[in-house]
Amino acid sequence: MSSILIKNTQLVNRGKISTADILIKNGRIERIDSTIDVQADKEIDGTGKHCIPGIIDDQVHFREPGLTHKSDLYTEPRAAVAGGVTSFMEMPNTKPPAVTQELLQDKYDIAAQKSLANYSFFMGASNDNIEEVLKTNPKNVCGIKAFMGSSTGNMLVDNPVTLEDLFSKTPMLIATHCEDEETIRGNAAAYKAKYGEEVPIEYHPIIRSVEGCLKSSSLAIDLAKKHGTRLHILHISTADELALFTNAIPLKEKKITSEVCVHHLYFDSSQYATLGTQIKCNPAIKEAKHKAALFEALLDNRLDIIATDHAPHTWEEKQGTYFKAPSGVPLIQHTLNVMLGFYHQGKISLERIVEKMCHAPADCFRVDQRGYLEEGYWADIALIDVEKEWTVQKENVEYKCGWSPFENHTFKGRVEATIVSGHLAYQNGEFFEDKKGMRLEFSPEFTT
Repeated sequence: MSSILIKNTQLVNRGKISTADILIKNGRIERIDSTIDVQADKEIDGTGKHCIPGIIDDQVHFREPGLTHKSDLYTEPRAAVAGGVTSFMEMPNTKPPAVTQELLQDKYDIAAQKSLANYSFFMGASNDNIEEVLKTNPKNVCGIKAFMGSSTGNMLVDNPVTLEDLFSKTPMLIATHCEDEETIRGNAAAYKAKYGEEVPIEYHPIIRSVEGCLKSSSLAIDLAKKHGTRLHILHISTADELALFTNAIPLKEKKITSEVCVHHLYFDSSQYATLGTQIKCNPAIKEAKHKAALFEALLDNRLDIIATDHAPHTWEEKQGTYFKAPSGVPLIQHTLNVMLGFYHQGKISLERIVEKMCHAPADCFRVDQRGYLEEGYWADIALIDVEKEWTVQKENVEYKCGWSPFENHTFKGRVEATIVSGHLAYQNGEFFEDKKGMRLEFSPEFTT
């Protein structure tokens, strides 16, 4: 592999910012020092720029196989890299769903050929595949995904016996989508009886309600505590759920962890009036009081990780009526930009952004030798200009679906270059695709 020397950058790592040079060789960070004077195959001037570990997004939907008219394992990793995301963990609700070891391996094989970013894929749980789940290798698979509420794709796990079996027997991390199905179905039936197919989108957070989220998250936590399961609850969206989580112990020692997504921090229900089904997602974006409480819990460590739940659909699909328009928002290219917006508002520091988007996912999932800027670690790096302004337009959206809810919005802060496993994959709007990303590995005993 070629060597890269980044000169005179502001390195953001482990809660500190310092001026440093970074030397990369053979895919790894060989040296970090105040001054490094060696010849490298490529030198990047980091003056005035900040260098952060590559973002690890622990929840994405890239739709391959079976739904590649929306997105795929070539287009979405490119979009990720353009946004400073160097590693992703993708969900099993594809067609067919990844509920056998063979189908799971198929996704890894596709990614090895196509993905510019590093990758891992969740093994999917269903109501009848516990034997397949238990075959999963914790050293090279990020975790088990259980949909305890239905979303895109029919992978609902709602059988109480199955849930007990899953939580009692699974030795590795279980990540859950928590919305109570009975609550949602009852609410949906009531609004459909009143409005038919033309339910106003403003009722989405009432149909997929606060009560439904709390009931399901509470059940998952009860099961995890009962069986000592390693549980990670995805996309927390309500203030009411926050009492379920603790900030009393370090993240790497927590048995029960949580994630918040950028859209639940950024949008609120008042914006359905202008954005409509563009921001229809599950769990639903709710009232402004919830996003305020989520941000507070993020800062005090009740919420551990920032992710995207990147979930593209075509523009045409999104124009359907309430029950026909699918849920999901394309976000991964712009997640760092959203958080840099909060930084410029004085709501969060660069150090905390790095903690929640880079360090915490590595700690939570025990990702081996990634998530930090450390000598000997894989060189996953994003170089960012926190002051550079740019406007999101259709021509610079990298998603296969071709649209973003941020179109015509001007962000302050932009990714200048992204290095994936020591390979310069992106710089100043240009992709370099002669090397693909790597399969993530995990260390059950790994600590940082």
